[in-house]
Amino acid sequence: MNWRPELVALDIDGTAVDRQGRLSHDVRAAVARVVEAGTPVVLATGRAWLDARPVFEQLNLPQGPVVCSNGAVSVEFPPLQVNQLATFSPAPVIADMHELAPTACIAVEDVGQGFRLNRLFPRGELNGRMTVESIAELSSRPVTRVIIRDPQARESDFIGLAERLGMHGVSYAVGWSAWLDIAPQGVTKATALQGVCEQLGIDPARTLAIGDGRNDIEMLEWAGRGVALGDAPWQVQASADDVCANFEDGGTATELNRWFAFGADREAVRRSA
Repeated sequence: MNWRPELVALDIDGTAVDRQGRLSHDVRAAVARVVEAGTPVVLATGRAWLDARPVFEQLNLPQGPVVCSNGAVSVEFPPLQVNQLATFSPAPVIADMHELAPTACIAVEDVGQGFRLNRLFPRGELNGRMTVESIAELSSRPVTRVIIRDPQARESDFIGLAERLGMHGVSYAVGWSAWLDIAPQGVTKATALQGVCEQLGIDPARTLAIGDGRNDIEMLEWAGRGVALGDAPWQVQASADDVCANFEDGGTATELNRWFAFGADREAVRRSA
């Protein structure tokens, strides 16, 4: 009963914002309560920093860390400072993927700049400078992550594709669409958040993490309290300590208000949960 989060790790897509990228008033207000309490809010996302920054600013977060690219990149903002950068050689993964899914879009991240890619992704899915390159050029130097996207495929197709590849020597996560994120081996949101906790002197057992995607599984298992959204895949829910309401039903805001609403408001939220 005396447990209270000393750090909140918050996924972005499907957790802080809806699938169209819209931030609700309830989530904004709930995050503001956390900030007012002096508790760090760390966005932990698969997005690149350029895509995470607008949400950071919409939430009016104070200077602090942000975990991007599924843990391969950690930055401090403002001003922008890259604190951690984990890279790997993309050549084997790109070669295998290009053979198994020759029509897929393949991109590698240029941190803070944009992406190098073999063909353009659907409009709005990636931001920053887009540089079209050959498969050989994409494979030529270390990167923080590789993104595979096929607008014509289904999510289930990519789950099967990841299993066929085996993904030896890397970490990977299948997104909510036909989207596959590939990162350096052992790098996840959880490993980056562990570094944030060490930097801030916070016990991971005193952290609250909220997420809805397969790339949140390690984070939810790592946190002192990991909470999955009610509309998360069953594997994500199974990895969590608790499951809140669906995003559209206010699950994120309700979980935050459980710990950071004030006075009678907090008691009312806990009784209704």
